[in-house]
Amino acid sequence: MDAAHLPDSILIVDFGSQVTQLIARRVREAGVYSEIAPFGSAEAAFQRMQPKGIILSGGPASVTEESGPRIPQAILDSGLPMLGICYGQQALMQQLGGEVQAGDAGEFGRAFIAIEDTCVLFNGLWHKEESHQVWMSHGDKVTRLAPGFRPVASSPGAPFAVVADDERRIYAMQFHPEVVHTPDGSKLLKNFVRHVCGLSGDWTMAEFRKTKIEEIRAQVGDGKVICGLSGGVDSAVAALLIHEAIGDQLTCVFVDGGILRMGEAEQVVSLFRGHYNIPLVHVDAATLFLNGLAGVTDPEAKRKFIGKTFIDVFEAEAKKIGGADFLAQGTLYPDVIESVSFTGGPSVTIKSHHNVGGLPERMNMKLVEPLRELFKDEVRVLGRELGLPEIFVGRHPFPGPGLAIRIPGEVTKERCDILRKADAIYLEEIRNAGLYDAIWQAFAVLLPVKTVGVMGDHRTYDSVCALRAVTSTDGMTADIYPFDAAFLSRVATRIINEVKGINRVVYDFTSKPPGTIEWE
Repeated sequence: MDAAHLPDSILIVDFGSQVTQLIARRVREAGVYSEIAPFGSAEAAFQRMQPKGIILSGGPASVTEESGPRIPQAILDSGLPMLGICYGQQALMQQLGGEVQAGDAGEFGRAFIAIEDTCVLFNGLWHKEESHQVWMSHGDKVTRLAPGFRPVASSPGAPFAVVADDERRIYAMQFHPEVVHTPDGSKLLKNFVRHVCGLSGDWTMAEFRKTKIEEIRAQVGDGKVICGLSGGVDSAVAALLIHEAIGDQLTCVFVDGGILRMGEAEQVVSLFRGHYNIPLVHVDAATLFLNGLAGVTDPEAKRKFIGKTFIDVFEAEAKKIGGADFLAQGTLYPDVIESVSFTGGPSVTIKSHHNVGGLPERMNMKLVEPLRELFKDEVRVLGRELGLPEIFVGRHPFPGPGLAIRIPGEVTKERCDILRKADAIYLEEIRNAGLYDAIWQAFAVLLPVKTVGVMGDHRTYDSVCALRAVTSTDGMTADIYPFDAAFLSRVATRIINEVKGINRVVYDFTSKPPGTIEWE
């Protein structure tokens, strides 16, 4: 969001921790808006946001090394309340005149801290002489406090587990309050944003809706916007929000590349054309996409081809409607986080997202991304706020590249048709069992592997189908859904009996990390 429309906010400076996004989630759960900025661009984010407080994340580097990232001086000089976590604590101590020592052993996993003094972070929560469970993950440790700080809690591996400078409103802790393994961690963060930063915690989705509509109107003016609908909740919510802001200046384009789920196209067209009466162009581009995917097996090459082809189709449709000034996309915050390394460089990314990173210069269209500050579950809340039907709001996430990244190896029409049928059976059985809303994402994958089977008295040599189902809150981490054996057996039997081309079904037991949710 731009500064003119930002609510009172917290800036989270990211030093490269794998769990930084959880800090943002905990702050938002406390009713306070927050954004993450990699340390290299934190000063620019600080100037833009004008936040009411700063949280410094953990990270893999060591402050004892010359190359270790530093807190921007403008932030240190700001006089704002600050909370340092793990590496954030060590950076604060070192840059403010304390001392950090490279650790030999460190502390990793569950630990217990002893509360030695009172502290505003502990209000209504922890008391002197109590012991509380936290989650540690550090090698280095603070050995001398910076002037003005006092110790308020310690652990066997960290004599300064929590420190406080009440006058400057700077607090720091060696453990990670953002993870669930620190049971009271979210309350500590809530105490920081509410009692130290003095924020009221009244940031709501209704407020977000209102400010976003103003921001869209300010950005777009009387320009035309073209919005890509994918069938998923993200693009549907983005389209509704933009339509509320600018009405018929918006035209939605729904591209069917032949890589969608069963019945998807009909559902999208009937909702947006029929129910909402939003101008909608339905493009059948299956031949274009599938011809272009022929012979392509590398996952990144698939994603890049699909992303480029979507852009080409949008460009062509924009010309047909007399030109558009803006392209709207349902980009979410996890997409943004995964696509930018914490150093601000282009290298350390998990995977490229087809709707992140701007447009080809030739398009001469600016991006409108009204959801890029939201996590997935927040988008669902916004969808309900906008009155989107539950069948769309509650839908499992569906990737932009569609079925193409659920078919490792070459993507063909025949393989898409096989996967569509298997996926529809799997989801139907999940709904019949009353499990759909308990699962974050469930889908079938068609493997580039054939195995021998026996059907009737005949030998078969057909494809293997893998089933995936995970639970998650934001897609950044995920656990497998523990179906019982009877359910999986029933699904496997139906798929093998009803889908020609599959003779074996397996279940994927991999969590994220180490695996990603999608297979490619």
